[in-house]
Amino acid sequence: MTIKLVIRGCTLNIYSAYALQVGLDEKEKKRFWEVLDEVVRDMPSSEKIFVRGDFNGHIGSLQRGYHNVHGGFGFGDRNDDEAALLDFSRAFGLVVVNSNFLKKEDHLITFRSVVAKTPIAFLLIRKGDREFV
Repeated sequence: MTIKLVIRGCTLNIYSAYALQVGLDEKEKKRFWEVLDEVVRDMPSSEKIFVRGDFNGHIGSLQRGYHNVHGGFGFGDRNDDEAALLDFSRAFGLVVVNSNFLKKEDHLITFRSVVAKTPIAFLLIRKGDREFV
């Protein structure tokens, strides 16, 4: 889903993405990233981008090679699906905003079950737009 707002001459593009994972093969998961890639690539650099998504994965608590997109305030361990999120962010000059601020665990966790608790929803913006957050 996409919403475009013009506020005081500033154009904001807000995207809501949902990365289905359970029961999908790698081809379908790859297609998700290809579509998101097209959306972000086609966005003029003069416009602001906010990508809010349930990416169904974990970026982990450590930056480990992603200091330019991961702020160092994550949770748990990184999995392969979220390395994809970090690689995507790096490719487009985006930053994972959630990882830039220290938060209480209750504010950090976006998925809970009997066996797991983890953040799976993330907000991505261009590095130069951090002042909006």
